Amino acid sequence: MANNAVTLKAVERTVFGKGSARRARRAGQVPVVVYGHGSDPRHLLLDEHSTRLTLRGNDNALVELDVDGERLLAIAKDVQRHPIRTGIQHVDFLLVNRNERVEVEVPVVVVGDAEPGTLHMIELAHVIVSAPAVSIPETIEVDVTGVAGGTAIRMADIALPSGVTAVTDAEADVVNVAEGKAVASEVAADEPAEAGAE
Repeated sequence: MANNAVTLKAVERTVFGKGSARRARRAGQVPVVVYGHGSDPRHLLLDEHSTRLTLRGNDNALVELDVDGERLLAIAKDVQRHPIRTGIQHVDFLLVNRNERVEVEVPVVVVGDAEPGTLHMIELAHVIVSAPAVSIPETIEVDVTGVAGGTAIRMADIALPSGVTAVTDAEADVVNVAEGKAVASEVAADEPAEAGAE
């Protein structure tokens, strides 16, 4: 849970356009936009390395942007990463306050072992939840310990952290536990038939 925001130093971005964005990235900075709470969007520059470390594995990280002593509490809403190289290209941040709730998309992680001879399949890689801005879960754990084959674990079946409520439909299948033989036969059925002997 992100009870404590990571502080990132920011500077106002005064020059715009693709050329200025490229120059900023070459200088180790990442352009970001901060919006929300009815305020005009603010264009800032952050240190790319610090931003990448903060958002590594957690695109919903709570951050405190320090703009010349002014503190802006925000969560990342859209993170654009370089398609090939390691690096963040751009981030949209949403302003929040410590007393509000936000809706966020959180990755699903399976824990535990289902019954022997079964396989689990994640049907929804991410689910949407409502959580306090200061305690957004990094993942939603789905415990399959001892679950029998042929079982669908729905959103309603998942134990969510305290203060977190589901936005994803309660009846949506999140994880399916299937018999290993059933999975093998499905795979075989999906494979193209071999050409018959002539």
